Amino acid sequence: MDKILEGLISSDHAVPVKRAIVKKVVEAAEKEVTEEQCQALFTLTTRLILLGEDAFQKQVGFQVLEAYARYHRPAFERFFSKDFVLSLLQQGYGQLERKDPATIDYIHCCLRLLISCPSVLEIFSVIQVEVLRMVCERPEPALCARLSTMLSDFVQCIPKDKSGILFCQQLVRTISYFHCFASQEQELKDYIEQVNKVSTLLQNIWKTDSDTLLPSLQEVFAIISSTDPSFDPSITLASLVQHIPVRMITVLIKSLTTDQNVKDASMTKALCRMIDWLSWPLAQHVDTWVIALLRGLAAVQKFTILIDVTLLKIELVFSRLWYPLVRQGALAVLSHMLLSFQHSPEAFHLVVPHVVHLVQSLRTDGLSTSKAFLLQFTELIHCMMYQYSGFPDLYDHILEAIKDLPKPGEEKIKLVLNQSAWTSQSNSFGSGPLRQAGKSETGKTGLVNLGNTCYMNSILQTLFMATDFRRHVLSLRLNGSNTLMKKLQLLFAFLAHTQRAAYAPRNFLEASRPPWFNVGSQQDCSEYLRFLLDRLHEEEKTLQVLESAKPKVASPVDSSSTDPTGQTSPEEGEESPLTPAETKPEDDRTLTEKMFGGKLITGIRCMQCNSISEKEEPFTDLSLAFCPSATSQDGPQPEGPSEEPKILCQGSVNGGSEIPEPGSAKAPTSNVHFVPVANEPPLSVPDLVNYFLAPEILDEENAYFCEKCSSLQRAERTMKVVSAPEYLILTLLRFSYDAKCHVRRKILENVTIPPLMRLPVHNPSKPSVCSSSTSSPLQVDSPESSENLAKKLKPSQKDEEEDENERIDGAEQIHRGGEMLVQSVPYVLSSVVMHSGISSESGHYYSYGHNINGADGTQHPANCLALKEDSGNSQAESSLSTCSALPIPPEQGVTTSNIGREAKDWLLFNDSRVTFTSFQSVQNITNRFPKDTAYVLMYRKQELPGQNINGGLMANGMRLSAEPPLQKELLDAIIKDNKLYLQEQELNARTQALQAPSSSCSFRPNGSDDNNPPGSCGPSGGGGGGGGFNTISRLVF
Repeated sequence: MDKILEGLISSDHAVPVKRAIVKKVVEAAEKEVTEEQCQALFTLTTRLILLGEDAFQKQVGFQVLEAYARYHRPAFERFFSKDFVLSLLQQGYGQLERKDPATIDYIHCCLRLLISCPSVLEIFSVIQVEVLRMVCERPEPALCARLSTMLSDFVQCIPKDKSGILFCQQLVRTISYFHCFASQEQELKDYIEQVNKVSTLLQNIWKTDSDTLLPSLQEVFAIISSTDPSFDPSITLASLVQHIPVRMITVLIKSLTTDQNVKDASMTKALCRMIDWLSWPLAQHVDTWVIALLRGLAAVQKFTILIDVTLLKIELVFSRLWYPLVRQGALAVLSHMLLSFQHSPEAFHLVVPHVVHLVQSLRTDGLSTSKAFLLQFTELIHCMMYQYSGFPDLYDHILEAIKDLPKPGEEKIKLVLNQSAWTSQSNSFGSGPLRQAGKSETGKTGLVNLGNTCYMNSILQTLFMATDFRRHVLSLRLNGSNTLMKKLQLLFAFLAHTQRAAYAPRNFLEASRPPWFNVGSQQDCSEYLRFLLDRLHEEEKTLQVLESAKPKVASPVDSSSTDPTGQTSPEEGEESPLTPAETKPEDDRTLTEKMFGGKLITGIRCMQCNSISEKEEPFTDLSLAFCPSATSQDGPQPEGPSEEPKILCQGSVNGGSEIPEPGSAKAPTSNVHFVPVANEPPLSVPDLVNYFLAPEILDEENAYFCEKCSSLQRAERTMKVVSAPEYLILTLLRFSYDAKCHVRRKILENVTIPPLMRLPVHNPSKPSVCSSSTSSPLQVDSPESSENLAKKLKPSQKDEEEDENERIDGAEQIHRGGEMLVQSVPYVLSSVVMHSGISSESGHYYSYGHNINGADGTQHPANCLALKEDSGNSQAESSLSTCSALPIPPEQGVTTSNIGREAKDWLLFNDSRVTFTSFQSVQNITNRFPKDTAYVLMYRKQELPGQNINGGLMANGMRLSAEPPLQKELLDAIIKDNKLYLQEQELNARTQALQAPSSSCSFRPNGSDDNNPPGSCGPSGGGGGGGGFNTISRLVF
């Protein structure tokens, strides 16, 4: 039969004739055949299968072999013995090499025919040994795929136990040698299919024997971390990633990133090669693993690796976005790399040139997924341009290309950036000392206490939270100068953009500390604030004088009136509300004057001849004395030269002295009409302002010398604010002099702080229709009090019925006897500096700041709540002449829907620590900690659309609509320091990791004692003075 078949195959008969004869040969298999004929047929069919000249011969070989093996199984067992299999695998067959895939196909076919025979077990044991040898010889993808198919069908052939682990490791290494040289699409498809077959085999082995998984993954890492320049592992290793259980990510990444035996060079190589895997078309979860490793390295502060890999691979990752099959995973990795690389714009600027082309491609490629992908991509680009503003030459064409696409809000951008920074990565892989304190969840930067410098830190944070002032300072062009303003600009830039959790302002401390302040000792923050603003003002004035001698060019500081786009701000050329004789050109005002400068008119009217003497004086802050009843409850009354009860605190802005002229301050004499009332509610800030502005009678020892009468006369002195500052600074005079004990004591009286307040401003004007000749009583429209403090100050006036539902519009104006136009200017609370302690010689300063969310802060929800009021009530005239709180209507109060937002509306700055808080905490702090009291308050002037405050100077004229872009000099300084910080963190982590095993001390994280008040200088406060009942005297830290 074998001779007939062999002759037939080699004959010249037509193929149909040959097929018909072959069919007869196959049917004859059912008949009895001798052993010799069977062996001859098996030999012939094996030769046809392995050495056949064409597909027909191979097909005939398989058909005949299967037929005779099925009906003559014992004979086939004797033919297909273990020795024959061993010979095939070790020596091949005739001219056929042992590594030819046809050999594996033949063995695979024969195993299916012998599966129920006992002899197959011996063959399995032979194959187990031989397949391990074969994979160690690094077979080509085709042979490896055929081998994987056979082993998947016959798992008994897979090596077991230690040999099984070794087999998996060697198979992984074999995959790393796969390379595709296909030039045709079909060849590429075949290659991918071959790789998937091999990876599927590994998956099945890992599922069956879990002990093989970890050694296999260790082999993967050993391969991709190899620094041998002669070996470049294939990206086909990416096909294994999809088969690794995602739940193992944490364990494996922790093992890798904390292994001290893994060198940086090896980790860098490994990460780079994993990023290369993004190019593998069918791999899943590659992006998940890459991002997990990036996070793991950030968590253990290996920033050098992250920087090197990002700069090396960012363009390759970006190029993957062009390919729909892999673009989603590539975008996830690109987003993480860019958003976390926040110390420098270098990485982002590497991909900027390619952005517009990609956007145009996504718009026109016609794919259904491209639109959603484009929205994700543009959101990333907006975040990066926000983070690194100040490069219009690079970004203009990008903005033009995406101008019609949605832009994420500023708050969302800040949240994304804050959560993505390397220093914000959750360190779940470090234990004990390995954990590093990153930036707080607020995204704000603290200030390191440099030894009793909390007085400076609290003031600097308060100025930084003054949004308009900060933006103008950052927009100044001060390149090359060494002024105090330049140092403040650099400090603000660091507070806004550093990656440090807390910045150490050493240079600014040295430059701004008053000469009489002793190094390392506690100081008065209010005194420091006045000195600082005075220095900034005088310095800018000096520069203006120097500039005036030169040809007319823009002063380094004058650029504050120009926005970053080069457009002149609305304030230029507008007149001040003062009379022409007293008006200074807008351009001559310093930034300090523009932001904090206001004007007061002190008038003295002789009650004999009614002649009036007036003097106008500028101020940067108002010092508010406590009423006599308030001071008598807690200690001695303010007296003596150390602190007058009411002082015009103008610093030296006008060149004058901070000490009032003799007889010019209002002393709490018996002539001040004040009637103590028992069980009064707490004082409020408007009460103290009204007390400051209340008319005062001068007689007896304080009688006024009238030039017209040429004698001492009884007189009335009044103070009126005639120009409202953009930022109103109020200092509560809490330190009084005790003449008996010769010490300064602190007034611990709680003062209610309204979030919204209106200040009466008197402006010169022409006669108007509305006028009033009657003197209006001082009225405090405070929701906290049922009886006005003004009634206690002026009992001779007729008491008027209060109606809390009747208010006036913040812009309503009336005349006082045809002389002054009175405006009620609305202010919103911006910051509060708290003093914790019982005297001026001890304690601690910290501050609260309003976390304004809007683009310019002018339309924060709380700003306009109480400004829309009824103007037709009988108390309109009296209300305009007093300072009053503006309550938040019940419908605008805190509800369950905005509790989360309310909790983040305020920030607590306590030296190095910055945390979220709420306004309720600000108001209740003194009730909870009696020695923690408000000391310096800053209010920000508000203006609704259509209002015209200060005679034409719109508040928005001084307001920049967004944070200005960082100038190159500032950006370079921040980039340099950010790199230094990352290096410090990395060195720190390595040192601590080495010391950790030998360390036996326990670690207690900061802030673990929740009972400390905010003013405490324990672990959470940064040192010094407390506000609790048991603290007698601590230095300011």
